[in-house]
Amino acid sequence: MNEKATVQWFPGHMAKTRRIIKENLKLVDGVCEIVDARVPESSRNPELDKLIERKPRIVLLNKADLADENATARKIRELKQKGVVALAVDCRSGRGLDKFPAAVKEALSEKIKQNEERGMQGKALRVMVVGIPNTGKSSFINRMAGKYRAKVADRPGVTTVSQWFAIGSGIELLDTPGVLWPKFEDPEVGFKLAFTGSVKDEILDTEEIAIRLLKVMQKNYPDRLAERYKISEFEDLEPYELLELIARKRGMLISKGEADTLRASVMLLDEYRGGRLGRITLE
Repeated sequence: MNEKATVQWFPGHMAKTRRIIKENLKLVDGVCEIVDARVPESSRNPELDKLIERKPRIVLLNKADLADENATARKIRELKQKGVVALAVDCRSGRGLDKFPAAVKEALSEKIKQNEERGMQGKALRVMVVGIPNTGKSSFINRMAGKYRAKVADRPGVTTVSQWFAIGSGIELLDTPGVLWPKFEDPEVGFKLAFTGSVKDEILDTEEIAIRLLKVMQKNYPDRLAERYKISEFEDLEPYELLELIARKRGMLISKGEADTLRASVMLLDEYRGGRLGRITLE
């Protein structure tokens, strides 16, 4: 990645977040990690595995309505093999979230059993919610809190701005102030997050983002490009040439009939993020 395209990581911010998560872990029974189903690996911080230690985890593959269903199903099976409970959801519409209480109880079955053996049957299960920016953490909290919006009163917390919410079914969510950031040591991670809009377009060159997205789609989803932009026989084109072709197909021209590749780039990214290119997973 060239200097212009470098995405910065914020180690100082992460140090604070690590501390908050670690301190609050003793207050919870499990952790709910929210990732973007279109980029399930790039949309998480790998340090989380070390941070949460042996706490049970529920992974929500959010924005699953925009992701390839088969790829999401494979990811859920992969996580299950690792002993992690996972769900495909859409936090904005609420689709799939009705299964969340059951998923929590499955992941925390050992804790429930321990509580029953100690005569604490029905004790609330406490779950910390974590996720990098723009994966849907706030949408999830708002959707799940719903009519249970009132915070759980007088619950001790490590930080004064940690918020507890009762969501029914004997479950309480802890929304901590710390925000995880992805690690951008692999340049491709930054671009994958840029494809989905998790990294602001101003940070990277818009045309470069679009060209890299086209390269992925040329390889994995050529039929989607052909159908959406009414093009054919583009397999041998370089991604920039393909971008020019798409611009011409959409009548995006500038002086002397040149293709307006910047305008086409903005359109391509908007259409991908809006799901108009179909359900696509990038890893």
